[in-house]
Amino acid sequence: MTQPRLSYLNLYTTDPAWNLAAEQYVFDALPRDRTYFMLWQNDNAIIIGKHQNAAAEIDQQFVRENGVRVVRRLSGGGAVYHDMGNLNFTFIADAGSMESINFKLFCQPVVAALAALGVQAEVNGRNDMTINGQKFSGNSQYLKEGRVMHHGTIMFDSDLDRVAQALHVDQEKISAKGVVSVRSRVTTVRQHMPHPVELEEFRRVLLDSILAQQPGEEYVFTEEDKSQIARLREQRYATWEWNYGQSRECEMIRQKRFPACGGVEAHLSTDRGVIRHIAFTGDFFSVVEPEVLAEKLVGVRLEEQSLRDALAQEDAGRYFSGLKNEELIELLLS
Repeated sequence: MTQPRLSYLNLYTTDPAWNLAAEQYVFDALPRDRTYFMLWQNDNAIIIGKHQNAAAEIDQQFVRENGVRVVRRLSGGGAVYHDMGNLNFTFIADAGSMESINFKLFCQPVVAALAALGVQAEVNGRNDMTINGQKFSGNSQYLKEGRVMHHGTIMFDSDLDRVAQALHVDQEKISAKGVVSVRSRVTTVRQHMPHPVELEEFRRVLLDSILAQQPGEEYVFTEEDKSQIARLREQRYATWEWNYGQSRECEMIRQKRFPACGGVEAHLSTDRGVIRHIAFTGDFFSVVEPEVLAEKLVGVRLEEQSLRDALAQEDAGRYFSGLKNEELIELLLS
């Protein structure tokens, strides 16, 4: 079977709402017989995961005082801070037989490009790339209708102090990783370079490395493309409703961090022990939107056997990658 041709896109706008709209446009609208590779940067922005509560993830005073833009992406996972020392990459491809999240497949080309520059990196943990055990890249994926979007950060020369200031980091997450702070568990690529390299040169080396593995040509957005991206930006990624309007009203919150899945919060309302409303937030990844499962749990008694019966034909791991049914029940009853 022949490999699909590669089209690459170099985006030079630093507006996060436009860049995320461009990603979605490529995913939804461009021909599906190709693989797309994108390189792009956001200036002074926090990008939050699809399922996260924005207010809980960011330092709102820091965001306000420093003019940080907050934008929600399509994929799950945790919040990340972007500055001009960070380079983002995106693969959009045929998912083939992929029925679960596979990070290593798309991270290996980045690891190979770094090796060419004398930096030994590895894919580590749930969705990280690390150098000497310190994270320099976080990754997430979005699967829909046989296509996969994989995107990741590369902290080439980021201001790590601002990274730490901008985000509220789950202390349970830090404890689970056995380190004491965000600042101590992250690094930049540049610190590990045997010879000084500027970000633009690294950007070129990364693209050359990708093209060496899968030949292709540049795709340049047409005026019609740009018009459609601008419309999507205004209708979704630049709106308060999309970026902040996902807060949950509830009577109780059940939350837990699972090693293979990440943090999951269940926001519940009940009436006489029966679930009347339930919504999930967290830094987890999903193949199927968790709202689908939430609808199936409405009307179920909040007790073990009823939950077991309701989940008997379900696989929790499709809604929360890496989570088992027993663990979901444990969360809901905690």
